[in-house]
Amino acid sequence: MKFQLSLTAALLALTGTAVAAPHEGSAFIHDYDADHDGQVTRAEFDAGRGARFKTTDANGDGWVSEDEYVKEYSTRLEQQLAASDRSDEKKNEERQRQIRQTHVRFGVLDKDKDGKMIQAEYDLSGARAFAEQDNDKDGIVTAADAAATAARQLAAREKIAQ
Repeated sequence: MKFQLSLTAALLALTGTAVAAPHEGSAFIHDYDADHDGQVTRAEFDAGRGARFKTTDANGDGWVSEDEYVKEYSTRLEQQLAASDRSDEKKNEERQRQIRQTHVRFGVLDKDKDGKMIQAEYDLSGARAFAEQDNDKDGIVTAADAAATAARQLAAREKIAQ
């Protein structure tokens, strides 16, 4: 029971600090659970990612610029910050941290460094994110998968901090 409470606390702590990062725990399930059954199949995830890529490609040219990537993410981030009960100071800190990280993510996702993120580059990142969240590797991300992933990530961070 003590371990289960610790695991739940770890999950809540992680999801509380990663406001708009959809690859973490409950945010992942919230963002990609199209049929609202509390879990995400690979098909739901792929459909959601495809739709998000199209939305992010604001001018419809088939690729995403860094500006488009940051703008789409900023829109989602602002919605989540508006719903947060954090102080304005904490929201601003989170906003700055998340936007800095968004620029870094774009640089990592743009594998050929041409300033254009194509669908294949975007999908590669999504495949990694799904695999990381699917703790039991059954092709479905559940709350239990998300909790196990959060605990694993927390343990890794604690090990680095030591």
